[in-house]
Amino acid sequence: MNAEIVALGEPMIEFNQVRPNAPEFVQGFGGDTSNAIIAAARQGARTAYVTRLGADDFGDRIMALWDGEQVDTSAVIRDPQAPTGVYFVTHGASGHAFSYLRAGSAASRMTPDDLPQALIRGAKFLHVSGISQAISAGACDTVFAAIALARASGVRVAYDSNLRLKLWPLARARAIIKETVENCDLFLPSLEDAELFTGLTGRDAIMDWCLAAGAPVVVLKLGKDGAIVGTPQDRTAVPGRVVDAVDATGAGDCFAGALLARLAAGDAMLDAVRYANAAAALTTTGFGAVAPIPRPADVRAFMAKETA
Repeated sequence: MNAEIVALGEPMIEFNQVRPNAPEFVQGFGGDTSNAIIAAARQGARTAYVTRLGADDFGDRIMALWDGEQVDTSAVIRDPQAPTGVYFVTHGASGHAFSYLRAGSAASRMTPDDLPQALIRGAKFLHVSGISQAISAGACDTVFAAIALARASGVRVAYDSNLRLKLWPLARARAIIKETVENCDLFLPSLEDAELFTGLTGRDAIMDWCLAAGAPVVVLKLGKDGAIVGTPQDRTAVPGRVVDAVDATGAGDCFAGALLARLAAGDAMLDAVRYANAAAALTTTGFGAVAPIPRPADVRAFMAKETA
């Protein structure tokens, strides 16, 4: 059967600091759209991933991860001439910070010729991000080519801005994000990102910008405060969920994947956002971007507890 959700981007090996200022790191997995596709798979969606991976041990580990999560890897290209990307997460008083070793990675060598056209055409959603556009000009071209292919085939495009100013200058990011928003069906920015790429403050002003840019549906992610769902006709705030959070790494990616899984299953948008809020909250209760991603039974139990 065809994948319902196809994601494109850069998967990475993660080393996450388990205690602030301590030298010990736990090896995990990351990469925003990879995190999202795993979250979608854990919620029961049929998923696939498109990328280049190094022909190295780290690439082998990521392939094994996807195989275990039942993510279709038929479109993954192994590149013997470039490494799999790596990043480190450190924790301090201001939250978590990222350090990257990804320059010249295999994923940055993606080109439009790498795209699996039949796989994308057969999906319900294509999920892409600003990080995938930032890692190289070729990867950016590949994202736009995938979007064009999806839209020509009636496949809905979900876009997470995931702005990382360590990867590209703000002026370029603003131009690329705006052009992508014009061509997506579902825009998933965080409030923090949106303040930077719009230059605005205030949730209403930011939502106005996103909708005016052309996104028919915007889900503005507010972290622990939940999300706002906006269309040209209406806006609805969906409250966040209270948990004892220890690590927010990948929470927004979990939100995106869980949201798309529920939309692919036929949920109404607000119901899907409520579910995604709960899943994202739960993933902050453990360390790492992937290991704490919950499964449906845990999400449903948490939602029932919160409403009891």
